[in-house]
Amino acid sequence: MRELKVVGLDPDGKHILCEGVNSAEKFKLPADDRLRAVLDGKPMPPEQPALDIVVTNMLSPKEIQARIRAGASVEQVAAASGSDLARIQRFANPVLLERFRAAELATAAHPVLADGPAVLSLLETVTAALVGRGLSPEKLTWDAWRNEDSRWTVQLGWQAGRSDNLAHFRFTPGAHGGTVTAIDDAASELIDPDFKPRQLAPVAHLAFEVAAPVAPPTMPAAPETAPAPTAPVEQPASARRGKPAIPAWEDVLLGVRSSGQR
Repeated sequence: MRELKVVGLDPDGKHILCEGVNSAEKFKLPADDRLRAVLDGKPMPPEQPALDIVVTNMLSPKEIQARIRAGASVEQVAAASGSDLARIQRFANPVLLERFRAAELATAAHPVLADGPAVLSLLETVTAALVGRGLSPEKLTWDAWRNEDSRWTVQLGWQAGRSDNLAHFRFTPGAHGGTVTAIDDAASELIDPDFKPRQLAPVAHLAFEVAAPVAPPTMPAAPETAPAPTAPVEQPASARRGKPAIPAWEDVLLGVRSSGQR
């Protein structure tokens, strides 16, 4: 075992500087609680390794089921609590079945109208309303969750074209299937027997006259060559009888009469 000589403290005061027999060898000791306990003659505390502890918001099974019953999904609860998805799913399954059963019972309930509950069930009423709008009622989605007042909210989802639509009802279980009351405008329009969906104004039909195809221009025909003038044909004397003879120009200059005499 080698002996060390204390030289002093380092500038930050957290380590004791020592040196060996050879002053070139330098050592330092951490001035921690263990060293202080040894110097004071107290028992040395046990050394504990540092642990990396991940603190999570661990929810109890009751809290998990309460959040699922209030409408949260398994993925939402797992993300909010930092818990494993499989653990949340294990406690959520009974509540998810409860929500599914409440939504199924609500479809058989009767919508409450101005004059009382309707004869048709909610499912029959909604189906007739969607068919009247030209929509298919085959791909409806139903969900339900319990509010803080222990009453059930039922959600209906359907698709019109490329838009997703939602309607919400208040479900009250009871005799003959119970009743449902509209919460929002979409639900009120679906159960209102007098509701007329807004019709879009027809687009005016504009008749466009199709112009006749224009024929391509034709090149003008080459002009015909005029015939060369021909010498006049002297008519016979018999054809010239009865008409005065016209003297030629040279005859006029020479003074010749039309009879040929000078």
